[in-house]
Amino acid sequence: MNTTAPIDALILMSFGGPEAPEEVVPFLRNVTAGRGIPEERLEEVGEHYFGFGGKSPINDQNKALLAALRGELDRRGIETPLIWGNRNWDPYLTDEVRKLAQDGATQFLSIDTSAYSSYSSCRQYREDFAKTIDTLQDEGLTVSIDKIRQFYNHPGYADACADCLHQGLADFRSKVGRIDSAKHRILFVTHSIPNVMQDASEVTTNGYRAQHEELIDHLMGRIDEADRVPSELVYCSRSGSPEVPWLEPDVNDRMTELAEEGVTGVVLVPIGFISDHMEVAFDLDTEAKETAEELGLDFTRVDTVGTHDAFVRGLVDLVEERAAQLRGEGVDAPALPGTKALVPGSGACSIDCCRGRIERATYPNWAIAN
Repeated sequence: MNTTAPIDALILMSFGGPEAPEEVVPFLRNVTAGRGIPEERLEEVGEHYFGFGGKSPINDQNKALLAALRGELDRRGIETPLIWGNRNWDPYLTDEVRKLAQDGATQFLSIDTSAYSSYSSCRQYREDFAKTIDTLQDEGLTVSIDKIRQFYNHPGYADACADCLHQGLADFRSKVGRIDSAKHRILFVTHSIPNVMQDASEVTTNGYRAQHEELIDHLMGRIDEADRVPSELVYCSRSGSPEVPWLEPDVNDRMTELAEEGVTGVVLVPIGFISDHMEVAFDLDTEAKETAEELGLDFTRVDTVGTHDAFVRGLVDLVEERAAQLRGEGVDAPALPGTKALVPGSGACSIDCCRGRIERATYPNWAIAN
């Protein structure tokens, strides 16, 4: 049996990023289109990319994940085509879907590269799908695009995060000898979002922040008792107007406070990111590391899940789960103990999910450095 029927093709859906210095500002124009961001601000943000040769690391990471997914599909005997499409840069979602639609594919399923619920990490991708569907409809091509559920509490993602955390703690022990609850802290890091976006994420789900906290509780329960030092959720990559409140504390601010309290070392765990793209490479490996050095803190940044085997297997499990739902079959949607899989009704998101009464126009674009 084809376990992905009735799906004709799978899409690895991502944000996109420039491949060369001359692409940086045009890419940022795409990201901020319609928001009136001054050109000088785009040039300023572009400096993050120029520091890495003008190329975003996200593209090579998506290619690696694409290959790993293809390998897992092949191991299961699943021949369904797998393509890669982006929101903001080549290969664009609409262009890639068009190619297969012209060959007769009509039903697509997306594997998104974000684990949590919020406007920018989930609903905005659904809006991207709607734009592609409308564009191709105008061209005489009828397609549908579905997606897997948010996977923050899927065992595959959690197992991969736990393995990365264990390895990171081992690295930290090699630097400090013994991990000490009086001197050391584990800081789980994710992308900050505006408070209004956080509020909207709570309308039909448990919310962006709570989802991270559920995973943190699970991960802390899986480490050795000797390593179980105080931990907390912190944020990075804030952008937009300083007058707009965003989730806090910022990772650099919190490290400064902890150093003043006598903490001598931190372990940063980037559970909000699945790969080492620009938020990790610049905000954590560059800025946060520099902050730690200035404060004299021992510092370890734990790996992202990347192409970890458990993560890749989990994503393909989620593909098969959603396909079964579309066939009208009952599914056992696995989730971490004490949490609930985000599978409302048929598995499709609610029309009000991550929006609520808050209009889209109130959201600044928060992910401008991938």
